[in-house]
Amino acid sequence: MDEITGGNGKNKITRILFCGLNYPASHSYTREYLQKHPFIQVDAVPFDDVPNSIAKYHVCVVKTMKLDSNIISRATQMNLIMQYGVGLEGVDIDAATRNGIKVARIPSDITGNAASCAELSIYLILGLLRKQNEMQIAVKQRKLGEPLGETLLGKTVFILGFGNIGIDLARRLRPFGVKIIATKRSWASHSQDPSQSNGASVQNGSTHDLVDEKGSQEDIQEFASRADIVVCCLILNSETAGTVNKSFISSMRKGALLVNIARGGLLDYEAVLYNLESGHLGGLGIDVAWTEPFDPNDPILKFKNVLITPHIGGVTEHSFRSMSKVVGDVALQLHAGSPLTGIEFVN
Repeated sequence: MDEITGGNGKNKITRILFCGLNYPASHSYTREYLQKHPFIQVDAVPFDDVPNSIAKYHVCVVKTMKLDSNIISRATQMNLIMQYGVGLEGVDIDAATRNGIKVARIPSDITGNAASCAELSIYLILGLLRKQNEMQIAVKQRKLGEPLGETLLGKTVFILGFGNIGIDLARRLRPFGVKIIATKRSWASHSQDPSQSNGASVQNGSTHDLVDEKGSQEDIQEFASRADIVVCCLILNSETAGTVNKSFISSMRKGALLVNIARGGLLDYEAVLYNLESGHLGGLGIDVAWTEPFDPNDPILKFKNVLITPHIGGVTEHSFRSMSKVVGDVALQLHAGSPLTGIEFVN
């Protein structure tokens, strides 16, 4: 990927715009990391104010904001739009390119973001298997020995999308005694050096050995038919939106669990609701939703076998500190006119 350099001059301020006031640790940790560098300014701006404020900033950290061509056209001093993580589906990348602005994500495997999401996936899986909501009811009703749950031991887990999160999830699932099957568009892209794997051992230096059976996009429904648990780890784009639809869920075993740790748009809402009502889905665990923040009165939440968390997969101290350092270092590099490192450009 082409390098880009900045250079706002020693006497000028390099300004970072964090879009929105949600995920407050993102901007507060970045501000803390840069506190000894007064020539870097970090601002968190409410969504509604971004269009009228973006012109004075050099770096934009998008978070959950939708940056369309109109907003991007106003970013007259912008050098870089980046995500505090990996998802860039809210950014009009073509518009940014036309306006001479680079767009980048922070690779999840170097910050602990993937590990954090993988851990939350296991939390949701175990919560569904052991019937977390029903346990809380039993406590309130002073009942002992209920509900009767399931073990993860012996289950078949289908990881739909074997990227960085999928890899870290597979590593963590191995000790539970499960069979792991996974699909990926190209398996050639993940054969990595063990030294790059955050301390996790990878047999023969290859992530392929974490998976008992590998498949491609064409195999997703067949793999779903053999899994006790499906974990969706896909990147959301025009090709993957709605992948988990009526046909996909119908292909799943009756009573199988569905977990989504990636993006809400990967699941067809009506198909999920229908299959919860019919009892075909044994449980749903989601950290991401179709609209965020999620409506607490949504019909999906009436089911005892549904667990939802407020998009906190990567929201851990370790992950956020690591990503704040990346954002801060990029701003310092931009200010100094140095090549930008530690991020992955997409245009």
